[in-house]
Amino acid sequence: MKRKNEQLDFLIDDLTNSIKNRISGDSFQTEVAKLVTKDLKSVTKKAGWNFNWRAELDDDVNEVYKLTIVNNPAVIQGLISLKIEDDHVFMNLLESAPFNMGKEKLYEGVPGNLVAYVCKVSFRHGHDGFVAFTAKTKLIEHYEKTLGACHFGGHKMIIPTEAAKKLIDRYFKT
Repeated sequence: MKRKNEQLDFLIDDLTNSIKNRISGDSFQTEVAKLVTKDLKSVTKKAGWNFNWRAELDDDVNEVYKLTIVNNPAVIQGLISLKIEDDHVFMNLLESAPFNMGKEKLYEGVPGNLVAYVCKVSFRHGHDGFVAFTAKTKLIEHYEKTLGACHFGGHKMIIPTEAAKKLIDRYFKT
């Protein structure tokens, strides 16, 4: 399935050490796992999700991952779709759970956590942490400031090695 590059518009609300409950201030350790078919029943447009995650999962060039809190794998906090390229990892889509969006969100740190995971995947594949994505114009400066991403022209952005290391060190203590 040939697709146009989706312009990403996630906001990095806070670079936390995991994800942080906005009400209590408590931090919760997270884990990232592959999204599986049985997860799809909870990540539908009817449930408030914006993207068609079934299509992402069905596209066999994509890898789709879910972010959950340790010991609570049934509640998906956010999702990311990525593609392994020859020299980098490309982020197709990133979405926080509906309850983690807007002014009344429950947890902060979900998007940053997912981006840090993609950086980790890039290192694992020998791509030195390089991650590329297509950003909406209004968020290019935001991604430069919060993620250390570099604007590569047009809507293209890249997270270079040093910025990737910083994100990984922030979220993963391994």
